Amino acid sequence: MKIFVTGAEGFIGSHVTEALVKAGHEVLALAQYNSFDQRGWLPHIDVSVVGEFETILGDVRDGHQMDMLAKGCDAIIHLAALIAIPYSYVAPGSYIDTNVTGTLNILNAARRHDIDRVVHTSTSEVYGSAQFVPITEEHPLVGQSPYSASKIGADQLAYSFFASFGTPVVTIRPFNTYGPRQSMRAVIPTIVEQLARGTDEIKLGELTPTRDFNFVTDTAAGFLAALTSDKSIGEVINLGSGFEVSIGEVAEMAIEAFGSDAIVVNDSQRKRPRNSEVQRLWASNEKAKRLLDWAPEFGGRKGFAAGLTKTIEWFAEPANLAYYKSQGYVT
Repeated sequence: MKIFVTGAEGFIGSHVTEALVKAGHEVLALAQYNSFDQRGWLPHIDVSVVGEFETILGDVRDGHQMDMLAKGCDAIIHLAALIAIPYSYVAPGSYIDTNVTGTLNILNAARRHDIDRVVHTSTSEVYGSAQFVPITEEHPLVGQSPYSASKIGADQLAYSFFASFGTPVVTIRPFNTYGPRQSMRAVIPTIVEQLARGTDEIKLGELTPTRDFNFVTDTAAGFLAALTSDKSIGEVINLGSGFEVSIGEVAEMAIEAFGSDAIVVNDSQRKRPRNSEVQRLWASNEKAKRLLDWAPEFGGRKGFAAGLTKTIEWFAEPANLAYYKSQGYVT
């Protein structure tokens, strides 16, 4: 298939692009326009696929451009979004522009050009703190941050196009994806980067919240599965490892893996407002198994430990660590 990928230059997007090309698809990769001609992680993916796909600079907020790019494509994987929760407290309007209006532009383009499949990206943050676990797709949606509220809006738009116009939309809801090439705004790179630079104090915010961490190749495999599963059309599907671990435990596991004597210290700057902190996330992935025939390779505690090791090995490479600037807290 010819597949249009928005947000292709990002962490998950670059892995999805890599997986699509390896699977034999023709890929049109959208990276956000910038005057430096920087294309995010796309130049740094597996050398076997570099140059084997087309990259376009643009912006999902431009409906006309999205319409032009969607023409002639068989499917769209829509990953482009503003994702940093702390920045959504500062600039909430920009999250509406990108996450809601950008999604509307993609849906309009898909409808206009009779796209065979739209895979829309959600987030586990739309559930808020777990009201029951494991979290199924029927869990209430609670916007505890402007970011999560914008993603709830985007998800509802995606469903409305399926319900109103028959647009073949699948909403994939990844839980906390981690792995090589993740930005410093996420907790695992924050921990690993500090350890890789030899610090003896790991600065973190809240340690008690739990997360269901999903290794990035598992997340990418879920997106590819959604392209071909007719049973998934019109559905929302969690991607998670089915295992929860606290932020404090993650830090302890990483410190042990490094053989470090570092201690964890509290940094109030890294804490969310009290009512905005999501205390617990733990996915049910039964629907993904049933509709996508998907199961995490890195599931459970053992799988998480293996994925964390892979992530540490990647960050420990000096050439990879050099991509990151050690400038304290990244929002």
